[in-house]
Amino acid sequence: MSKDGLGGFEQLVLLALLRLGEPAHTAPLVIEIEERSGRPVSAAKVYIALRRLEQRGLVISCKREPEPGEGGRGRRSFKATARAVALLRRNRRTLERFWEGLKPLEDEAR
Repeated sequence: MSKDGLGGFEQLVLLALLRLGEPAHTAPLVIEIEERSGRPVSAAKVYIALRRLEQRGLVISCKREPEPGEGGRGRRSFKATARAVALLRRNRRTLERFWEGLKPLEDEAR
């Protein structure tokens, strides 16, 4: 995968992040991906993808400490960067160009 490329799962994570609004936590992202993809997804896999995306500058995160009385550990929330949105748009245009003219598949895709 090139530095500017996105894997399929990374795209799902970014799209789920954008759908949920920002900032978003890992657990709601897992639910969103599972519901939309129809397949089970582990929280660890989502978190690893988020950290990888963050290292590449496509996601930023912040950690909120628990409020008094909440207990537990703080929650990390994630937000897609403008660069991630631009990359998703470019990937979408590329995929649409590949779908154009594939008559045997066009009916199934809708």
